[in-house]
Amino acid sequence: MASKGNFEQIKLDVENSVATITLYRPEKMNAFTGKMMQELISAFDMTDADDDVKVVIVTGDGERAFCAGADLSEGAKTFDYDARSSSGEAGRTERVDVQRDGGGRVTLRIFESLKPVIGAINGAAVGIGVTMQLPMDIRIASDNARFGFVFNRRGINPEAASSWFLPRLVGISQALEWCYTGRVFPASEALAGGLVSEVVPQADLMKRANELAREIADNTAPVS
Repeated sequence: MASKGNFEQIKLDVENSVATITLYRPEKMNAFTGKMMQELISAFDMTDADDDVKVVIVTGDGERAFCAGADLSEGAKTFDYDARSSSGEAGRTERVDVQRDGGGRVTLRIFESLKPVIGAINGAAVGIGVTMQLPMDIRIASDNARFGFVFNRRGINPEAASSWFLPRLVGISQALEWCYTGRVFPASEALAGGLVSEVVPQADLMKRANELAREIADNTAPVS
């Protein structure tokens, strides 16, 4: 397996036409930052540009968390785009002259991926940790994964274009229940609600994700 890119908060590995992007902040339950946003966008730029890559898998490091949401350790600055602009963590999109949340930039970049994207959800996934999954083409979860659209409990709006993606995946009633309550729910409920297509034991998650990736990479025409 070959590692690609000079990343700090994610890993990008490519083996036999399958790229694996791993969210890598193990000491912070892989919490999302502006730097992680930039690195994820760069990683998808790289997988799109690499003709040898046929499928992309996205997972989190360890067994505790896929992504525990936005890193809120900087307090109000987390949502202050002017204060963060000098660091390059926030900026205007190329599409329209408006500011977009960092999670939204990642979500739309995944949506625009030229390669199929498989989410292998290995643990807790809340906030941006769950909304970044919505544009992925296939989502599978380990049996210890947990999900939460917790925005109402934080006093903020659902971000990352989730109010557009989620009802189209699970239906308006299920989307509203999860968003109105903001509760965290288990993988079994995510499966029943249509958020993920299957749940497997934690030890088998990456094996199953790679089986799906190989089925695509080995048996389908990339252009189609």
